[in-house]
Amino acid sequence: MIEVNHLTKVYGDHTAVSDLSFSIDPGHIYGLLGPNGAGKTTTMNIMTGCLAATEGTVKVGGFDIFEEPSRAKALIGYLPEQPPLYMDMTPEEYLRFVAQAKGVTREGITKEVDRAMEVTQVTSMRERLIKNLSKGYRQRVGIAQALLGHPEAVILDEPTVGLDPIQIIEIRELIAELGREHTVILSSHILSEVRAVCGHIMIISHGKLVASDTPENLERLFTGSATLELSIQGWKDDIRETLSHVQGVHSVSFHQTDVEDAVGVSLSTEPGEETAREVFYAMAEARLPILRMDVKKASLEDVFIELTSQENDAALDSEDSKKAGEKTEEKAKRGGGGE
Repeated sequence: MIEVNHLTKVYGDHTAVSDLSFSIDPGHIYGLLGPNGAGKTTTMNIMTGCLAATEGTVKVGGFDIFEEPSRAKALIGYLPEQPPLYMDMTPEEYLRFVAQAKGVTREGITKEVDRAMEVTQVTSMRERLIKNLSKGYRQRVGIAQALLGHPEAVILDEPTVGLDPIQIIEIRELIAELGREHTVILSSHILSEVRAVCGHIMIISHGKLVASDTPENLERLFTGSATLELSIQGWKDDIRETLSHVQGVHSVSFHQTDVEDAVGVSLSTEPGEETAREVFYAMAEARLPILRMDVKKASLEDVFIELTSQENDAALDSEDSKKAGEKTEEKAKRGGGGE
């Protein structure tokens, strides 16, 4: 559906997007995840033809967004982070205007506008001025304009930013519904939002793609070990001795727990349920009652932090190396000796 190849965007000395490549298959909801300033909005603006690239190509349905913009853009509906609304228009007036601008036939405008308003549930607000609508309804109108012309792909940049919790849930439900008929790509830095609606996640950091997979696979791939948190009645020495015979337990540490007459135990183990089961059997055989057991695995938050932290460290190392090189070069110019 969409092919992004070696995309790069440079502003002066700043590289916003760096050699970015990925593909979007039809019929899925994709999440473009990254911290603020990672390059998500720049990438989306280039994908939709709103911004030129320094290098690289974007093809939508086989059409190059830069060489055949009209044909490529006809396949895309786009909601920028700031919805392009005209506040002194009603939703119906605004959507009719956008439909005409998109080239919808005069005979088909009414039907198309009614369909978009029905899908986004703004029909009841069709005659109110947009400036008098809540932010949630304004966002719905923005999504409605992206749906005009029935594009194959709908691209949404931070679709829930600034909304209250109830509005966020409603927009998430709307996005899930859109995914039944459209390929949806949404950007966000809110992990729970992406986890809730997206079947595939792409993580961007410093303009580079650092991961691309399903949420479940990302969590599984980055789980080198699991953690068991237990509350056990017994002496620490007895517990440690019993656990030393359980295969799959890497390390044992003790801590205080809020469970009365119990010792808090943290175990680093092999991932999976087998080790937890063996721990349970071993404690039962040693007559050391387990009062509580929690299994903790790597979450999407853990994956996100690990990947973006690695990129930050790499960027800092690169910057430090650059500065060190500049200092060495300056010394050489001044006739300073090396070590």
